[in-house]
Amino acid sequence: MNNIKRKFAVHIGLDWANKKHDVCVQIGDSKTRSFEVIPHLPEAIDTWLHKLHVETKGDIAVAVELTKGPIVYALQKHSFVTVFPIHGLTLSQYRKALYPSGAKDDPMDAELALDMMLNYPDKVKPLKPSSGDCRALALLVEQRRALVDDRRSNANKLISALKQYYPQPLEWFSHRDSELFCDFLIKWPTLESVKRARNITIEKFFMARGGNSLSNITKRVEGISSAVPLTEDNSVILPHKMLTIALCKQILTLIQNIRVYDKQIALLFKSLPDAELFESLPGTGPCLAPRLLAALGEDRTRFNNAQEIQNYAGLSPVTERSGQKSWVHWRWQCSKFIRQSFIEWAAKSVGISYWAGLYYAQQRAKGNTHQSAVRSLAYKWVRILYRCWKTKTPYDESKYLKVLRERNSPLLAA
Repeated sequence: MNNIKRKFAVHIGLDWANKKHDVCVQIGDSKTRSFEVIPHLPEAIDTWLHKLHVETKGDIAVAVELTKGPIVYALQKHSFVTVFPIHGLTLSQYRKALYPSGAKDDPMDAELALDMMLNYPDKVKPLKPSSGDCRALALLVEQRRALVDDRRSNANKLISALKQYYPQPLEWFSHRDSELFCDFLIKWPTLESVKRARNITIEKFFMARGGNSLSNITKRVEGISSAVPLTEDNSVILPHKMLTIALCKQILTLIQNIRVYDKQIALLFKSLPDAELFESLPGTGPCLAPRLLAALGEDRTRFNNAQEIQNYAGLSPVTERSGQKSWVHWRWQCSKFIRQSFIEWAAKSVGISYWAGLYYAQQRAKGNTHQSAVRSLAYKWVRILYRCWKTKTPYDESKYLKVLRERNSPLLAA
């Protein structure tokens, strides 16, 4: 009898859906299994779990094809429930191995999840939730990124709209998703409207906002004075003018919401004991440090070596061999957001970390593209981060450079 069978009184495989969940239940060491359908309602899930707990007087193990989401949160609410997440691709391949015909239904997937949890305890490990603050941070940084992506998407739509009737602002401004750009377009959404404005009015608009806008006032005023309309067809101008104003208002709302997220993320991040460690990493800053902390979490037993983090983050290339053929490709099965976090951090570190700058330059000198060089650097950074994270030691650039010199690293000999 394996450890998981000794520890839990009930073993459940669960196939989730938006409105209901198919479950396969095995009590203790019994070979008998029962199938149920549980509505996706908090009350129904609670009643079902409490009934099982009272009847068996023991803890419950649930295998599910998720690491987060409504059903996982509903299960984790109960101290007597342990969640065993199973990777969706793993379950799919397991199903194909047992049913080559391609047969599939929800009760079958629930039973397969149960089988995997019981038969492969070394592969299917229990989900160990981090502290409440760390879990909240993980959700917040992902949601913030979604808002940033929405802002970029609206900015692209705005650029497209301006090209149809009023392209000059694209020359006058370099940041097309900024408050300054949107405020300008809301105030003067057409070339005709801005050309009617007096120069002193335009100058006051930029002076009131300060910053970098002050250095470009003269250039922008001259550009407005010499600008010629792309079109004078009101049937083109009116619809695109309305779209421009609408998109600008959406971008401004997103900017405000992102700031609210930034404040909450900073507050949670500072409260976590690993904050100093992730702040010490060159190039992380207030945006990437919380994302990296959320990616690794607080459980030091989660990863046994740096390679596991590299695989988890999608930074390790995958080699496939068949006969005499061999090819290497990008790792597809990973969290794109987490991979993006590591790669963005590596890119930021190039201008801050001495050795990272040298490594990037060497990769470029070999003929690698920028993206390839940054991915290689991220792969290398993970080894350093793993060591710091495992030992709870903040990164120290001078110590790392000393180690490189002692090892006569070719990186410093370049």
